[in-house]
Amino acid sequence: MTDVSKEQVLERLRTVRGPDMDGNIVDLGLVSDVFISDGKAYFSITVPAERARELDPMRAAAERVVKEIPGIKAAMVALTADKRAASGPAAARAPTPPPPGRGAAHDHAGHGHAAPGQPPQRAKSGIPGVGAIIAVASGKGGVGKSTTSVNLALALKANGLRVGILDADIYGPSMPRLLKISGRPQQIEGRIIKPMENYGIKVMSMGFLVDEEVAMIWRGPMIQSALMQMLREVAWGELDVLVVDMPPGTGDAQLTMAQQVPLAGAVIVSTPQDLALIDARKGLNMFSKVEVPVLGIVENMSYFIAPDTGNRYDIFGHGGARKEAERIGVPFLGEVPLTMDIRETSDAGTPVVVSNPEGAAAKTYRAIATRVWQELEAVQGKGNRGAPAIVFE
Repeated sequence: MTDVSKEQVLERLRTVRGPDMDGNIVDLGLVSDVFISDGKAYFSITVPAERARELDPMRAAAERVVKEIPGIKAAMVALTADKRAASGPAAARAPTPPPPGRGAAHDHAGHGHAAPGQPPQRAKSGIPGVGAIIAVASGKGGVGKSTTSVNLALALKANGLRVGILDADIYGPSMPRLLKISGRPQQIEGRIIKPMENYGIKVMSMGFLVDEEVAMIWRGPMIQSALMQMLREVAWGELDVLVVDMPPGTGDAQLTMAQQVPLAGAVIVSTPQDLALIDARKGLNMFSKVEVPVLGIVENMSYFIAPDTGNRYDIFGHGGARKEAERIGVPFLGEVPLTMDIRETSDAGTPVVVSNPEGAAAKTYRAIATRVWQELEAVQGKGNRGAPAIVFE
């Protein structure tokens, strides 16, 4: 096999048009340093954070043209946030959530109380049989939130808990593919439906109800109604924890979800670079506003270990999420490396926690799951697995 040079990859990437069909991604300076190891190419494309989801086809095109190069077996391409976004006035105005990630109306045990001088508010009702609901969220798309969600859920299961997962990304449901589940859920009585299941966890997703090619053109009230049906009209049975894979971003749909679901806590997923952290702060602020405890931050794509040399490369920087967690006083849950194995197994519907349970990546997810559960028990007080009582001002 002929060795492929970085210059060959960049030359092929010059065929990929930039945002708004303006120039190409290389000459526009959007492509990071290219790393090639064992026939696999790794690089990122810098885009404005608010356009990450819109520009994912550009990322897919870059991946496709690189994989067509003779000698390239695979390509891992990520979208990263535009650093210029950090200097905008919105970033300067972003408030810092109160440490340690719990709203001001919560005491140290995480019990809901009204703030001083405010009357008590009615808590949101829990889901029968479900001990706790946690959200996995990110300020923007493209940071590996869904992959983190599914491996976290599987790791909690591997740690001995009864686990379900709700795919709340109406526009881009990914759980059917990530968990290799097809078909339609069964309606068992009235409007109650039976969740799908694989690898020992129960799953509900809009992807089971709508064909993958169908474009979801829904407004806020329709999204809210669909999410509440998937949450409250599903026979979840007895679960210790229900993981909610939140939609990326912090718009109305995400805020409504955070307000309507009786969340016991949230996990924020970010990549290491400063600009992805700006978007992560938006997620932190959103949960702070609705008095949902932040259980911690996961740094995804934290570093890369070359399989042929064992050398470590910090492709997207390193340690930014840990520093951010320390700065605002929330737990740092762990670093997930950038590996082709995680991506390939996720795409194949056999996540690393089940396909290679003794591997380094699976052990990382299990350690993160242990920390998440410890934080959740601390929030709920004395390990109470009853329905959480989240109170709003």
